[in-house]
Amino acid sequence: MTHDHDVVLRPTEAQTKAALDPPAGRNGGDLVIETLSGLGATTVFGLPGQHALGMFDALRRSGLAYVGLRVENNAGFAADAYGRVTGQAAPLLLSTGPGALTSLPALQEAAAASAPVLAISSQVPAAGLGGGRHGYLHELPDQQASFRGIVKSVHLVRTASQIPSAIAAAWESALTAPHGPVWVEIPQDVLLAPTTLPVVTVPDATPRELPPRPELTAVAAHALSHAERPVIIAGGGVIRADAPGKLLALAEKLSAPVVTTYGGKGAFPWEHPLSLQSWIEDRHTTDFLEGADVLLVVGSGLGELSSNYHTLRPRGRVIQIEADLGKLESNHPALGIHADARIALSALLESVTRRHDPAAAEAVRTVLAKVRARIEAQDLTLERRVLDAVRAALPAASPSFWDMTILAYWAWSAWPGPMHSAQGAGGLGYGFPAALGAAVADRTTPVLAVSGDGGAMYSIAELATARQYGLPVTWLIVDDGGYGILREYMTDAFGETTGTELARPDFVALAESFGVPAVRTDPESLREDLAAALAAPGPSVVVLPALLRMFAPTHL
Repeated sequence: MTHDHDVVLRPTEAQTKAALDPPAGRNGGDLVIETLSGLGATTVFGLPGQHALGMFDALRRSGLAYVGLRVENNAGFAADAYGRVTGQAAPLLLSTGPGALTSLPALQEAAAASAPVLAISSQVPAAGLGGGRHGYLHELPDQQASFRGIVKSVHLVRTASQIPSAIAAAWESALTAPHGPVWVEIPQDVLLAPTTLPVVTVPDATPRELPPRPELTAVAAHALSHAERPVIIAGGGVIRADAPGKLLALAEKLSAPVVTTYGGKGAFPWEHPLSLQSWIEDRHTTDFLEGADVLLVVGSGLGELSSNYHTLRPRGRVIQIEADLGKLESNHPALGIHADARIALSALLESVTRRHDPAAAEAVRTVLAKVRARIEAQDLTLERRVLDAVRAALPAASPSFWDMTILAYWAWSAWPGPMHSAQGAGGLGYGFPAALGAAVADRTTPVLAVSGDGGAMYSIAELATARQYGLPVTWLIVDDGGYGILREYMTDAFGETTGTELARPDFVALAESFGVPAVRTDPESLREDLAAALAAPGPSVVVLPALLRMFAPTHL
């Protein structure tokens, strides 16, 4: 029986003919690549391994572009950045055991940052599955168990006919709010086995929408419309949902000041009269947020970095819009609205009553003046000059990717616009491989990567990748001879350091040995040298020997 709402997909005559006569020489790997192509993928990242060779062999019969990195974790970071800047799921091809496990830190960052990464890993042959000790190369008792606590969803394949549906389901999961990494696992023998299945065409993997419940929108709109001092915290969920325009319209309609979290940088215009910018790790900002009678939190779980290290204590009503169900009210009691930020902001924009409050902009100016005074009272001229030089050298359209380093911690608060960093999971080595992934997405625009010397050593092998593909990435390495922020933490806490001082290479000579142009600069020449490197085609390295310091914290 066919219901009125059923969709009948009848193949055309040409489709039937093609399905009955598939090309020869295909295997399970072809089904993987065909499915990715049918879903709209154009580029895949990865690193080959023995068990995954069926997928890599199929790549040469496809139109997909392959970008191979030198370490699986770095390939994951590149896919993460590609997903962030394009909004599309980024395929990441991995091999079994050590290769798969090496990607874990990158997948953790993708999960924390809601970056859509579609990881497809091989497995030992199907006969070796089930937890027994069969002695296969790379064998793990339960490989997927290592990923279940990190990725959004796990999709296990055991036969060739399961491949298209499993990958399509994973693609849908990765792109359904909140975006995130997903895991597909396919045994080696399934990837290598010849197949007579038809060529995969267009799988159905439309991401599900996540609208707010209308009764919650009504309550939130009433509270915001009648608030005397509404304030908005905008997190990374606003960026991932492509909702900055909706946020701006709502803030202006409510005369509500907006502060962005570090993950939400770029969600609100930096110089707007209602912009508190992103000085969220400052007590003056924290005090202002606590004084709001209605605090609207959009796309943030108000975690450690977004709450001034959990010192934020809102006194007014909190309304939290969050696509990640586990983050709703995880840190503060709130009217929790489980929804995609863009859809929820659109609903609020249609429901709230316009309020005009000239005092809001003045209150913002007062807070920012207090923040500036606190920073200017500290001897931090060098740090501010370096950050200003980097900002001046970077073209307005160029994205930037920052490792966990002191200059990045400054940028979290003081960088006037969008930036990408590993602040979600906080691991080292993100900046350079992530910048490579962004450059793959758009080879016409130079990309900036920023690392310290400690973090740079995590991804130094990717200089070979940058050179091989000619990617327009300029890598700024701030060389202070160690793990600078840990040096500060240990000195402040214990009076001395352990394990923070590092031997390191001559980064200029090392880059040049890869065929990558490099220059050593100083704070006075940084702007000119960095601008020149960014303007040149292909990859480049700029090394800045400098001992930078953080501004004093306000949460202690």
